[in-house]
Amino acid sequence: MAKTKIAVLVSGGGTNLQALIDALNAGVITSGEIALVIANNSKAYALERAAKAGIPSEIVLKKECGSQEAFEQKIKELLTVNGIDMIVLAGFMSILSENFTKDYPERILNVHPSLIPSFCGVGYYGLRVHEEALAYGVKVTGATVHFVNEIPDGGKIILQKAVEIEEGDTPEILQKRVMEQAEWKILPAAVEIVSKQLQR
Repeated sequence: MAKTKIAVLVSGGGTNLQALIDALNAGVITSGEIALVIANNSKAYALERAAKAGIPSEIVLKKECGSQEAFEQKIKELLTVNGIDMIVLAGFMSILSENFTKDYPERILNVHPSLIPSFCGVGYYGLRVHEEALAYGVKVTGATVHFVNEIPDGGKIILQKAVEIEEGDTPEILQKRVMEQAEWKILPAAVEIVSKQLQR
């Protein structure tokens, strides 16, 4: 059976991309393969990770495209040319419009560093999520993998994993723990679940 072809969209360091590459190598993901990495930042270290893993990559810059619509159209063209079945947003710092997401229903995955519906939605990304969790005083946080639709962090939840907040946590310490204990585990697991479903 042909493997589900996955494109990973990145903007920065690519730690979640690395978690997926490691999961492929470890046999955690068997139903899918990463066929393409697309970065919206030419300096993204994720591009180095893709190159090391022998994965083809492309750079699409919004300022060169001139508009959100043209930017999304260029990404769509790359996905079509490469026969992509599924998209994973791995620290992709650009909100995709409904014009884009409606073409890939339940085929775009995102990992968010909180237990949705807490600390999510417009403006909640990166360290801000962990700052808000600590400021609110929650005792448990975590990560969520969900499908992407036109509402930021609003798509159907696939997997969640809780992470305890510890005495003396800073946003940076918490961010690292959530990545290690939750994001890097549930993202590959969710990718395998959806890859398998799309193979049918």
